[in-house]
Amino acid sequence: MHLLVGLGNPGNEYQHTYHNAGFIVIDVIAKAWSFSSFLKKFDSLLSVRTINSDKVMLLKPYSFMNNSGKPLLQILNFYKIPLDNVVVMHDDADLKSGSVKIKKGGGSAGHNGIKSLDNFIGSNYWRLRIGIGRPENKDDLANYVLSKCSNIEDINSLANKIAINIKLLLDDKLSFIKSLA
Repeated sequence: MHLLVGLGNPGNEYQHTYHNAGFIVIDVIAKAWSFSSFLKKFDSLLSVRTINSDKVMLLKPYSFMNNSGKPLLQILNFYKIPLDNVVVMHDDADLKSGSVKIKKGGGSAGHNGIKSLDNFIGSNYWRLRIGIGRPENKDDLANYVLSKCSNIEDINSLANKIAINIKLLLDDKLSFIKSLA
C-alpha cells in the first residue's frame, strides 16, 4: 500500500491558503483518479483505491498542521505501511511558487507540520515540497502561509501535473520530478 499525505488545516477559513497546498494536491488527485469519498478515521480524512496493481491511500490529517504527526502514526500502525511507501505533500516557502522538489528524509526547515511528523514517525519518509514562495518581509511568513493564495492557478496547475503523473510518483520518485519539468 502507498500512502499519499497532504498537510493542511481543516475548515473553510483555511481553504485555498498557502499552508493548505498539500490538501489542494490531495483533492486534485482524488478527483482526477475517481477515489472514493473521504471517510473519517484517526482524526483524518482518508480515501483508498487501486491504481494499476497498487493500493493507494490518500490522507488529510484533520488535527491541524502542527499536530499532524499523531494521526499519521495511527494510520501507519493500523495499516502497517512502511515509511518507504509514504509521500508527504506540503507547502515550502523556500521554493519558488509553482515549483516542486522531492526528497527522502531531511530536516523540517522550520515547518511545524513536518516537525510534528518527525516527532511521531521519524524523518525517513518521502517529502513532496510544493513551492509557495516567500513574502518580501520574512517576518510576515506566519501570516503569509495562512493567507489566501494569490497564485492558486500555479498550485492547481502543479496539482494537475502531479495527478497525471501519479504512477511515476508511486514507482519511480526521482523520474517523477523530471516528468513535471
